[in-house]
Amino acid sequence: MAKARGIRKFLSWLGVIFGGALALILLVILLFRFVNPPTSAFMLGYQLQHPDKSFAHEWVPLAEISHWMPLAVVASEDQRFPHHVGVDFEAVRQALSEYRAGDGLRGASTITQQTAKNLFLWSGRSFIRKAIEAGLALIIDGLWSKQRVLEVYLNIAEFGPGIYGVEAASWTYFGKPARHLTEYQAALLAAVLPNPKVLSVTDPSSYVLERVAWIRGQIAQLGAGYLRDL
Repeated sequence: MAKARGIRKFLSWLGVIFGGALALILLVILLFRFVNPPTSAFMLGYQLQHPDKSFAHEWVPLAEISHWMPLAVVASEDQRFPHHVGVDFEAVRQALSEYRAGDGLRGASTITQQTAKNLFLWSGRSFIRKAIEAGLALIIDGLWSKQRVLEVYLNIAEFGPGIYGVEAASWTYFGKPARHLTEYQAALLAAVLPNPKVLSVTDPSSYVLERVAWIRGQIAQLGAGYLRDL
């Protein structure tokens, strides 16, 4: 009996801790719907790894970002962004089907999932992290507008070692604010996002240039007004 009471007490405390952690997460995500995040997990990680280096980051509202930039990242990474609920379950099913057929397991992360990862989590390819990321993405999609997701993502995404957010990237690589980015420049920035520590904006490889051409083709197919009704 004493052992059973001890187990029930432990489970009760575990439930309280889990519930408190979930409530805190919900509160922080809700707060970031209205308040710009002062930093991100990835920026903090960079500071811990490079304590002697500074990083570039400057927040800019979505209205002050060239309309080509959100179009470029959606065309490049998440063309069903306006329609899914933070997780693209159709893309997940297709990726799992291809994996069972013998293909490699490819990523099916949405922009919302990448926002959750960059803001709260860590890099890596563990199923635990992916599960947490998916859960956070569903919460974010439920509490934020699509415009807010794009705004936060474009302001915390890493575009090169120590370069976070499109405004810092635009000044670093092109010497101008993000509102003046051209279609080509937006596509070039989007092209390095899958691996900004390896892929370069200033010295684009043939692979990056091929991605730029593909992204621009996808932008043309989606149309300039694709994100207008978000």
